[in-house]
Amino acid sequence: MRIAVTGSIATDHLMVFPGRFAEQLIKEQLERVSLSFLADRLEVRRGGVGANIAFGLGLLELDPVLIGAAGLDFAEYGTWLREHGVDTTAVQVSDTLHTARFVCTTDQDQNQIATFYAGAMAEAARIDLAAVTARTGPPALVLIGADDPEAMLRHTATAHRLGLPVAADPSQQLARLDREQARRLVDGARWLFTNEYEAALLQERTGWSRPQLLDRVGTWITTLGAGGAALTRAGAQRLHVAAVPTDNITDPTGAGDAFRAGFLAATAWQLPHERAAQLGCALATTVLESVGTQEYKLIPAELINRIDQTYGRGAARAIETRLAPAP
Repeated sequence: MRIAVTGSIATDHLMVFPGRFAEQLIKEQLERVSLSFLADRLEVRRGGVGANIAFGLGLLELDPVLIGAAGLDFAEYGTWLREHGVDTTAVQVSDTLHTARFVCTTDQDQNQIATFYAGAMAEAARIDLAAVTARTGPPALVLIGADDPEAMLRHTATAHRLGLPVAADPSQQLARLDREQARRLVDGARWLFTNEYEAALLQERTGWSRPQLLDRVGTWITTLGAGGAALTRAGAQRLHVAAVPTDNITDPTGAGDAFRAGFLAATAWQLPHERAAQLGCALATTVLESVGTQEYKLIPAELINRIDQTYGRGAARAIETRLAPAP
Protein backbone atom coordinates (compact mmCIF):
# COMPACT_ATOMS: atom_id res chain seq x y z
CA MET A 1 0.00 0.00 0.00
CA ARG A 2 1.63 3.22 -1.19
CA ILE A 3 0.74 6.52 0.47
CA ALA A 4 0.85 9.95 -1.16
CA VAL A 5 1.70 12.70 1.32
CA THR A 6 0.78 16.26 0.42
CA GLY A 7 1.95 19.08 2.66
CA SER A 8 4.59 21.63 3.45
CA ILE A 9 8.31 21.23 2.88
CA ALA A 10 10.28 23.60 5.08
CA THR A 11 13.46 24.44 6.92
CA ASP A 12 12.99 24.61 10.70
CA HIS A 13 14.74 27.19 12.86
CA LEU A 14 14.28 25.81 16.37
CA MET A 15 15.14 27.92 19.42
CA VAL A 16 14.93 27.27 23.16
CA PHE A 17 13.88 29.89 25.70
CA PRO A 18 15.10 28.89 29.21
CA GLY A 19 12.05 30.33 30.95
CA ARG A 20 8.25 30.14 30.83
CA PHE A 21 6.14 32.02 28.31
CA ALA A 22 3.29 32.14 30.82
CA GLU A 23 5.40 34.19 33.23
CA GLN A 24 5.97 36.85 30.57
CA LEU A 25 2.31 37.38 29.70
CA ILE A 26 0.35 40.07 31.54
CA LYS A 27 -3.35 39.31 31.57
CA GLU A 28 -4.40 42.95 31.31
CA GLN A 29 -2.11 43.53 28.30
CA LEU A 30 -2.92 40.53 26.11
CA GLU A 31 -4.45 42.75 23.43
CA ARG A 32 -1.14 44.61 23.03
CA VAL A 33 1.54 41.93 23.33
CA SER A 34 5.10 43.03 22.54
CA LEU A 35 7.62 40.45 23.70
CA SER A 36 11.12 39.34 22.79
CA PHE A 37 12.52 36.07 24.12
CA LEU A 38 16.28 35.63 24.44
CA ALA A 39 16.94 32.08 23.25
CA ASP A 40 20.05 30.22 24.33
CA ARG A 41 20.05 27.58 21.59
CA LEU A 42 19.39 27.52 17.85
CA GLU A 43 19.10 24.45 15.64
CA VAL A 44 18.50 24.68 11.88
CA ARG A 45 16.85 21.49 10.66
CA ARG A 46 14.87 20.03 7.79
CA GLY A 47 11.11 20.07 8.33
CA GLY A 48 7.63 20.73 6.99
CA VAL A 49 4.74 18.45 7.90
CA GLY A 50 4.56 16.80 4.49
CA ALA A 51 8.27 16.07 4.41
CA ASN A 52 8.30 14.95 8.06
CA ILE A 53 5.50 12.44 7.59
CA ALA A 54 6.97 11.18 4.33
CA PHE A 55 10.37 10.80 6.02
CA GLY A 56 8.85 8.61 8.75
CA LEU A 57 7.02 6.48 6.19
CA GLY A 58 10.25 6.18 4.24
CA LEU A 59 12.10 4.88 7.29
CA LEU A 60 9.34 2.32 7.67
CA GLU A 61 9.88 1.31 4.02
CA LEU A 62 6.47 2.39 2.74
CA ASP A 63 7.94 4.13 -0.35
CA PRO A 64 5.81 7.30 0.09
CA VAL A 65 5.29 9.89 -2.66
CA LEU A 66 5.87 13.42 -1.36
CA ILE A 67 3.71 16.06 -3.08
CA GLY A 68 4.55 19.66 -2.30
CA ALA A 69 6.45 22.76 -3.40
CA ALA A 70 10.03 23.59 -2.46
CA GLY A 71 12.47 26.35 -3.29
CA LEU A 72 15.55 26.74 -5.42
CA ASP A 73 17.57 25.64 -2.35
CA PHE A 74 15.93 22.18 -2.31
CA ALA A 75 18.70 20.10 -3.95
CA GLU A 76 20.44 18.93 -0.77
CA TYR A 77 17.16 18.41 1.07
CA GLY A 78 15.78 16.37 -1.82
CA THR A 79 18.82 14.12 -1.79
CA TRP A 80 18.37 13.58 1.96
CA LEU A 81 14.74 12.54 1.52
CA ARG A 82 15.50 10.18 -1.34
CA GLU A 83 18.27 8.55 0.70
CA HIS A 84 15.63 7.83 3.35
CA GLY A 85 13.09 6.19 1.07
CA VAL A 86 10.97 9.13 -0.10
CA ASP A 87 9.90 9.54 -3.74
CA THR A 88 10.40 13.27 -4.49
CA THR A 89 9.53 13.21 -8.20
CA ALA A 90 6.24 15.02 -7.47
CA VAL A 91 7.91 17.92 -5.63
CA GLN A 92 7.60 21.17 -7.57
CA VAL A 93 10.77 23.23 -7.28
CA SER A 94 10.36 27.01 -7.61
CA ASP A 95 12.65 28.98 -9.90
CA THR A 96 12.48 32.13 -7.77
CA LEU A 97 11.43 31.42 -4.17
CA HIS A 98 13.15 29.74 -1.25
CA THR A 99 11.80 26.76 0.62
CA ALA A 100 9.34 27.65 3.38
CA ARG A 101 10.67 28.57 6.85
CA PHE A 102 9.31 27.47 10.23
CA VAL A 103 10.65 29.53 13.14
CA CYS A 104 9.75 28.05 16.53
CA THR A 105 10.68 28.91 20.12
CA THR A 106 10.10 26.35 22.88
CA ASP A 107 10.05 27.20 26.58
CA GLN A 108 11.02 24.99 29.52
CA ASP A 109 7.44 23.69 29.83
CA GLN A 110 7.54 22.56 26.17
CA ASN A 111 5.11 25.30 25.13
CA GLN A 112 5.82 26.70 21.69
CA ILE A 113 5.42 29.96 19.79
CA ALA A 114 5.99 29.68 16.08
CA THR A 115 5.82 31.60 12.81
CA PHE A 116 5.66 30.05 9.36
CA TYR A 117 6.82 31.77 6.14
CA ALA A 118 5.29 30.14 3.06
CA GLY A 119 7.95 30.93 0.45
CA ALA A 120 7.77 28.37 -2.36
CA MET A 121 4.81 26.67 -0.67
CA ALA A 122 2.67 29.35 -2.32
CA GLU A 123 3.20 27.48 -5.60
CA ALA A 124 1.84 24.16 -4.28
CA ALA A 125 -1.58 24.79 -5.81
CA ARG A 126 0.00 24.42 -9.26
CA ILE A 127 0.55 20.71 -8.63
CA ASP A 128 -2.02 18.46 -10.29
CA LEU A 129 -2.65 15.42 -8.09
CA ALA A 130 -4.35 13.62 -10.98
CA ALA A 131 -1.25 14.02 -13.16
CA VAL A 132 0.97 12.81 -10.31
CA THR A 133 -1.10 9.68 -9.75
CA ALA A 134 -1.16 8.99 -13.48
CA ARG A 135 2.64 9.06 -13.47
CA THR A 136 3.39 7.29 -10.16
CA GLY A 137 0.34 5.05 -9.96
CA PRO A 138 -2.77 5.60 -7.83
CA PRO A 139 -1.95 5.56 -4.10
CA ALA A 140 -4.03 3.62 -1.62
CA LEU A 141 -4.34 6.77 0.49
CA VAL A 142 -3.72 10.51 0.12
CA LEU A 143 -2.80 12.44 3.25
CA ILE A 144 -3.74 16.11 2.97
CA GLY A 145 -1.36 17.87 5.34
CA ALA A 146 -0.91 21.55 6.17
CA ASP A 147 0.05 23.33 2.97
CA ASP A 148 -1.01 26.30 0.89
CA PRO A 149 -4.80 26.38 1.58
CA GLU A 150 -5.67 26.45 -2.12
CA ALA A 151 -3.48 23.40 -2.69
CA MET A 152 -5.10 21.55 0.22
CA LEU A 153 -8.56 22.19 -1.18
CA ARG A 154 -7.55 21.25 -4.72
CA HIS A 155 -5.84 18.02 -3.66
CA THR A 156 -8.83 17.04 -1.48
CA ALA A 157 -11.30 17.61 -4.31
CA THR A 158 -9.12 15.71 -6.78
CA ALA A 159 -8.64 12.76 -4.44
CA HIS A 160 -12.38 12.46 -3.88
CA ARG A 161 -13.04 12.76 -7.62
CA LEU A 162 -10.54 9.98 -8.31
CA GLY A 163 -12.05 7.80 -5.58
CA LEU A 164 -8.88 7.85 -3.47
CA PRO A 165 -9.28 7.58 0.32
CA VAL A 166 -8.25 10.77 2.15
CA ALA A 167 -6.58 11.36 5.50
CA ALA A 168 -7.35 14.96 6.51
CA ASP A 169 -4.69 16.66 8.62
CA PRO A 170 -5.31 20.44 8.42
CA SER A 171 -3.36 21.16 11.66
CA GLN A 172 -1.65 24.58 11.57
CA GLN A 173 -3.71 25.83 8.64
CA LEU A 174 -7.01 25.67 10.53
CA ALA A 175 -6.42 29.26 11.63
CA ARG A 176 -6.37 30.34 7.96
CA LEU A 177 -9.53 28.56 6.85
CA ASP A 178 -13.07 29.88 6.66
CA ARG A 179 -16.10 27.71 7.42
CA GLU A 180 -16.69 26.42 3.93
CA GLN A 181 -13.00 25.60 3.38
CA ALA A 182 -12.71 23.73 6.67
CA ARG A 183 -15.80 21.69 5.88
CA ARG A 184 -14.56 20.77 2.41
CA LEU A 185 -11.23 19.57 3.79
CA VAL A 186 -12.63 17.14 6.35
CA ASP A 187 -15.95 16.00 4.87
CA GLY A 188 -15.67 12.44 3.64
CA ALA A 189 -12.19 11.77 5.05
CA ARG A 190 -11.40 8.19 6.04
CA TRP A 191 -9.03 9.49 8.73
CA LEU A 192 -9.09 12.86 10.51
CA PHE A 193 -6.02 13.92 12.52
CA THR A 194 -5.97 16.72 15.09
CA ASN A 195 -4.41 17.48 18.44
CA GLU A 196 -6.60 18.54 21.38
CA TYR A 197 -6.51 22.24 20.60
CA GLU A 198 -7.11 21.67 16.91
CA ALA A 199 -10.08 19.44 17.73
CA ALA A 200 -11.79 22.35 19.45
CA LEU A 201 -10.72 24.80 16.74
CA LEU A 202 -12.02 22.48 14.01
CA GLN A 203 -15.47 22.48 15.60
CA GLU A 204 -15.40 26.27 15.79
CA ARG A 205 -14.22 26.62 12.18
CA THR A 206 -16.66 24.12 10.64
CA GLY A 207 -19.60 25.00 12.86
CA TRP A 208 -20.13 21.27 13.28
CA SER A 209 -20.36 19.59 16.68
CA ARG A 210 -18.24 16.55 17.50
CA PRO A 211 -21.12 14.14 16.66
CA GLN A 212 -21.72 15.96 13.38
CA LEU A 213 -18.05 15.70 12.46
CA LEU A 214 -17.99 12.01 13.34
CA ASP A 215 -20.93 11.46 10.99
CA ARG A 216 -18.80 12.88 8.17
CA VAL A 217 -15.48 11.07 8.70
CA GLY A 218 -14.37 7.51 9.24
CA THR A 219 -12.12 7.69 12.31
CA TRP A 220 -11.06 10.81 14.19
CA ILE A 221 -7.61 10.49 15.77
CA THR A 222 -6.74 13.07 18.43
CA THR A 223 -3.19 13.22 19.74
CA LEU A 224 -3.03 14.11 23.45
CA GLY A 225 0.67 14.81 24.01
CA ALA A 226 1.80 13.00 27.15
CA GLY A 227 -1.71 11.53 27.33
CA GLY A 228 -1.20 9.44 24.18
CA ALA A 229 -3.94 9.36 21.54
CA ALA A 230 -7.69 8.84 21.29
CA LEU A 231 -9.57 7.24 18.38
CA THR A 232 -13.25 7.93 17.90
CA ARG A 233 -15.81 6.62 15.41
CA ALA A 234 -19.51 7.34 15.14
CA GLY A 235 -21.43 4.74 17.13
CA ALA A 236 -18.28 3.14 18.57
CA GLN A 237 -16.62 3.33 21.96
CA ARG A 238 -13.71 5.75 22.26
CA LEU A 239 -10.33 4.00 22.14
CA HIS A 240 -7.52 5.49 24.21
CA VAL A 241 -3.88 4.50 23.72
CA ALA A 242 -1.33 5.63 26.31
CA ALA A 243 1.86 7.40 25.28
CA VAL A 244 5.21 5.62 25.37
CA PRO A 245 6.91 7.20 28.41
CA THR A 246 10.29 8.89 28.38
CA ASP A 247 12.42 10.87 30.82
CA ASN A 248 14.47 12.36 28.01
CA ILE A 249 12.30 14.91 26.20
CA THR A 250 14.61 17.03 24.07
CA ASP A 251 12.33 18.76 21.57
CA PRO A 252 8.59 18.24 20.89
CA THR A 253 8.74 19.51 17.31
CA GLY A 254 7.69 16.83 14.83
CA ALA A 255 6.31 14.32 17.34
CA GLY A 256 2.82 14.63 15.88
CA ASP A 257 4.14 14.06 12.36
CA ALA A 258 5.98 10.95 13.53
CA PHE A 259 2.78 9.67 15.14
CA ARG A 260 0.98 10.04 11.82
CA ALA A 261 3.75 8.21 9.97
CA GLY A 262 3.65 5.31 12.42
CA PHE A 263 -0.13 5.16 12.46
CA LEU A 264 -0.49 5.22 8.69
CA ALA A 265 2.28 2.66 8.20
CA ALA A 266 0.51 0.24 10.54
CA THR A 267 -2.81 0.73 8.77
CA ALA A 268 -1.02 0.08 5.47
CA TRP A 269 0.12 -3.21 7.01
CA GLN A 270 -3.55 -3.85 7.88
CA LEU A 271 -2.91 -3.91 11.61
CA PRO A 272 -5.82 -3.05 13.97
CA HIS A 273 -6.37 0.60 14.91
CA GLU A 274 -5.05 0.05 18.42
CA ARG A 275 -1.77 -1.35 17.10
CA ALA A 276 -1.50 1.53 14.65
CA ALA A 277 -1.86 4.07 17.44
CA GLN A 278 0.69 2.18 19.55
CA LEU A 279 3.27 2.30 16.77
CA GLY A 280 2.46 5.98 16.25
CA CYS A 281 3.00 6.74 19.93
CA ALA A 282 6.29 4.81 19.98
CA LEU A 283 7.61 6.69 16.97
CA ALA A 284 6.46 10.02 18.44
CA THR A 285 8.44 9.37 21.63
CA THR A 286 11.51 8.53 19.56
CA VAL A 287 11.26 11.96 17.94
CA LEU A 288 10.73 13.66 21.30
CA GLU A 289 14.17 12.44 22.32
CA SER A 290 16.00 14.11 19.42
CA VAL A 291 16.40 17.71 18.24
CA GLY A 292 14.78 18.25 14.87
CA THR A 293 12.01 16.44 13.07
CA GLN A 294 14.11 14.15 10.85
CA GLU A 295 17.21 13.55 12.94
CA TYR A 296 15.99 10.43 14.74
CA LYS A 297 17.15 6.91 14.02
CA LEU A 298 14.69 4.06 13.62
CA ILE A 299 16.22 1.00 15.27
CA PRO A 300 13.59 -1.78 15.07
CA ALA A 301 14.84 -3.72 18.12
CA GLU A 302 14.74 -0.62 20.34
CA LEU A 303 11.32 0.41 19.04
CA ILE A 304 9.87 -3.06 19.63
CA ASN A 305 11.34 -3.15 23.12
CA ARG A 306 9.60 0.12 24.00
CA ILE A 307 6.32 -1.16 22.61
CA ASP A 308 6.73 -4.38 24.62
CA GLN A 309 7.40 -2.46 27.85
CA THR A 310 4.45 -0.10 27.34
CA TYR A 311 1.77 -2.20 25.67
CA GLY A 312 2.79 -5.81 26.26
CA ARG A 313 4.26 -8.69 24.30
CA GLY A 314 1.18 -9.16 22.10
CA ALA A 315 1.47 -5.66 20.69
CA ALA A 316 5.21 -6.02 20.24
CA ARG A 317 4.87 -9.30 18.33
CA ALA A 318 2.22 -7.92 15.98
CA ILE A 319 4.31 -4.90 15.04
CA GLU A 320 7.63 -6.75 15.05
CA THR A 321 6.54 -8.99 12.19
CA ARG A 322 6.19 -5.88 10.01
CA LEU A 323 9.31 -4.07 11.14
CA ALA A 324 11.53 -7.12 10.80
CA PRO A 325 9.81 -9.63 8.49
CA ALA A 326 11.17 -13.14 8.43
CA PRO A 327 13.57 -13.89 5.53
